Amino acid sequence: MTAQVTNPMLWPRRVMRSVTAVLAGFIVVVLLSIGVDAVLHAAKVYPPPGEPMNDPALNLLALAYRSVFTVLGGYVTARLAPDTPARHAFILGVIGTAVGTAGVIATWNLDLGPRWYPIALAVTGLPLTWLGGLWRRAQMSR
Repeated sequence: MTAQVTNPMLWPRRVMRSVTAVLAGFIVVVLLSIGVDAVLHAAKVYPPPGEPMNDPALNLLALAYRSVFTVLGGYVTARLAPDTPARHAFILGVIGTAVGTAGVIATWNLDLGPRWYPIALAVTGLPLTWLGGLWRRAQMSR
């Protein structure tokens, strides 16, 4: 078990490291997802941006790579965390679930594709980021 920080002068630094770790994991997920989306739009695998993506296979493809990126985001967060890596990844997952839920609400009546897709993103965010945290914790125990 790690020793708790008892020097109050170190708390702001540790808090900033925690915030940076969570923010870095979030940025990894967002940038990788947007990047692959852009490549698939440019390659004409996906319809042009703003048009509905009603092909379930394309939505499953997006869900698959976004799931991998979400695990990676949880790993990055845990890797950069000053302590308790799985807890930091869990916090990222809670934030991702909140953002995903807001996405479900915001897009519900926009006919951008099947409704199950944004719901799946919101529901899988927490367990996938936590999995990334567990991956890092397993690495540390070796």
